[in-house]
Formats: sequence, C-alpha cells, structure tokens
Amino acid sequence: MDTPTLTTRPRALTVSELNHQVRHLLETSFMQAWIEGELSSLSRPSSGHWYFTLKDSRCQVRCAMFRGFNQRLRQIPRDGDQVRLRGKVSLYENRGDFQIIVEHMEPAGQGSLQQAFEALKAKLSQEGLFDADRKRPIPFPPRHIGVVTSPTGAAIHDILTVLARRCPAIPVTLYPTAVQGQAATDDIVAALNAAQAHNQADVLIVGRGGGSLEDLWCFNEERVARALANCRIPTVSAVGHEVDVTIADFVADLRAPTPSAAAEKVSPDQQQWLMRLDEHQQRLQHAARRTIQRQRQQLAHLAARLRDPRRELQDKAQRLDELELRFQSAIRQRAERDQVRLQNLGQRLKGRSPLQQVSQKHRDVEQLNQRLRQAFGQRLDHARDRLGHLGQTLHVVSPLATLGRGYAIVQDPQERIIRNPGDLSPGDQIHARLAHGSVSAVVTATHAPEAPEAPSDSP
Repeated sequence: MDTPTLTTRPRALTVSELNHQVRHLLETSFMQAWIEGELSSLSRPSSGHWYFTLKDSRCQVRCAMFRGFNQRLRQIPRDGDQVRLRGKVSLYENRGDFQIIVEHMEPAGQGSLQQAFEALKAKLSQEGLFDADRKRPIPFPPRHIGVVTSPTGAAIHDILTVLARRCPAIPVTLYPTAVQGQAATDDIVAALNAAQAHNQADVLIVGRGGGSLEDLWCFNEERVARALANCRIPTVSAVGHEVDVTIADFVADLRAPTPSAAAEKVSPDQQQWLMRLDEHQQRLQHAARRTIQRQRQQLAHLAARLRDPRRELQDKAQRLDELELRFQSAIRQRAERDQVRLQNLGQRLKGRSPLQQVSQKHRDVEQLNQRLRQAFGQRLDHARDRLGHLGQTLHVVSPLATLGRGYAIVQDPQERIIRNPGDLSPGDQIHARLAHGSVSAVVTATHAPEAPEAPSDSP
C-alpha cells in the first residue's frame, strides 16, 4: 500500500508585508539619486509637505517633499518648471505607489544659486577682493591656530586629527559657529570678530565638510566674503571637498581643498618624531574601525528589523494629507449639490411666493365681491318685490283705501275718532276726513243703532 505524501503550501505574504519588503529593497538598493524632468500637479496641503509629479516625454513618477526640506528653497516652484531633484527612491506602502522622497530641488540647467554665485563673484572680483597682491603669507610654523567651524561637524574632527598627528604641540582654539542655514552667515562673521578680539591665533582655518551648493551657501554670502577680506589674521579657506568652490576660497589668503588639507598646509610635519607612536595609533584606529564596522553591521541588521519611526510619521503625514485632499474634494462636491438643491428650492419657493398668494387672494376676494353684489342685488330685488306686495296688501286694509270707497273718518274737536253716536250731542262740532279733503259740521241730531250689524272689513 502506497503511503500518501504530504505537500506543504508556501506561506503567502500579506499586501503590507510585500509593500514593506519592496520599500526596503528600493531604499537600500538606490540610496540617493539625481533626477531631472518637468514638474506638474503640485499640491501643497496645510501640513507644509509638497506632493507633485516629475515627468518627461514618456514617463512620470510621483514625488513627495516634506516640510523640513522644502523650507530651504528660496522660491516655490510652479507646474511646468524644469527641475533637478536629489532624493531617495521609496514606496508609499499604503497605496503601493512608487515615489521619490525629495531632499533637494533646483532649476534645471544653471540654478538660481549658481547665478547668484556668479553675480557676486564678478562683483567682488571687480572690487579687487580676489587680487593676488592683497593675499598675505601664512605664518609657518604658526604659534597658535584658530578654527572657525561647527563644533559638531566632520571638519573640526578632521582638522584636529591632522594637527594632532602632524604637530600636537601647537595650541588650537575653536571659534564655534553654524556652517549651514540662515543663521550661519551672522555666526561666521561673529566668530571672525571674536577671533580678532581674542588676539591669540596667528592663522585662522575657516571651513566645513562637504555638501550641496545650498548647504555651502553661507560661504558664498557677501557679508562673509567681506569679513574675510577685512580680517586682520591671515585666513585659510577649507570649505567642502576638493571639487567644491566658494566665494570664501577666492577671498581668503589661502585656499585648501579640504579641512584636512588646510590643517596640513598650516602645520609642520612631525611624523618622523612620532613614527613609533603613530604605528600604535594606526593599530588602535584599525582595531577601532573593525569594532565600529562590526557595530555598524550589527546596527544595520537591527535597523533593518526595526521600523524607523520617522518613516512611520512620514507615512502618517502623507496619509493625512491624502485624506485632507479627499475631504476638501468631498466638501466641494457637497457644496455644489447643496447649491443645486438651493436653486431648486428657490424656484419652488418662488412659485409659492406670498405676493403671488396675496394676488390670488385678491382675485378670490374680487370674485366673492362680485358674487356678493350679485346676490345682494338679487336679495334686494326680492325684498323690493315683497315690499311692493306688502304695500299693496297694506293699502287694501289702509284707512285711506276705506276712505277711497266713500267712507269718512269723524273726529271731535280734540281729534278723537267718533265711533258711537252716543259720544256726541246736538250742537257739537265735528270734523269729517274724506278720501279727498275734509269737512267740518255741527251735530243736529244723533241716532242710536237699531240692531247690531255684521262685522265688515271697513272701519
């Protein structure tokens, strides 16, 4: 009997796991890249982050530039601008969108910073600040070395390392300053003034480590150039790497390609004195590098397993911006629907306007008035007819009608009606009212009735 074989199905990734792995693969494979293209669909939500599309004639890619980076730009780009970007290739995991996290942006071709650099260079050159005859010699060996740079940057480390290796006996004074950002210009000028006020150093190394043109821009400011030109202490410019060139390099008395090279130029070589000590130092540095390398590998391994909170915040910020844009779109659509509904209600309300209803009521009242007048006229005619009939009936029974049939109404001088002969005596005055006029007479005789008469209609 054959034994059934068990087959195991491979574990399926969730969409979140797949997107996370793809994002990690992209960020670790590409690191930073320079891209050039046309900017379009720029969106700037209230969070301060920018979202846009970079495209060429055939393709396009989504980009995000967070507030901490876009605040460094001197002007806001517009749709249609040709730009060069430096950023990291990444993936927006929530939607699975491939995107570039932009850290620097500049116009394509000759950037605005480069144009400003060339303009200031021409201006100061015309003024003679670059002339060789105004350059002062660097004292050698120096008695005291001053360094104008950041206390936390790589430049001070490189300078001190070289000086310690070549001539540790020379005292060094650090005049700390910011070497990047808006406040760096004032800090550098203040540090140069402080070094002159201290009056200890007989040579100044002014510089910083490498970076982009924007990072090194404080050494291209006119105030820094003029402070270097007016400094009483000979100066050595040591800004960036060998390929970096700044206005400070042209104004200073000596230009060094790197901070380390500047330290070598101003210090005597005492390697021969310290050969044995240097060998031990090299071995210690090698061991330290190995230890640091192992620690870096371990740190990289742990970092790959640990999700960077800043990435999480960026994702949340991007998701929040996306929801904000959708919410604004929904509000606009709702407002448009409400506007249409309001217009419809306005039309319906216009049809039921109180003015129209009052006008209709006026027409109804007018019709009722006409009907009332008609009914009143009919009622009045009927009443007139009835009154005429009653008048005729009353006329029939009226004393005047009786008088018209030949009867008379007899009254005494006091105008009392005489009904019985016994009420009169011979010689009494009487007044008889006839149908047409009246007569007055004197009673000569009275006669009592012989028998009762049948009642009649006549009075």
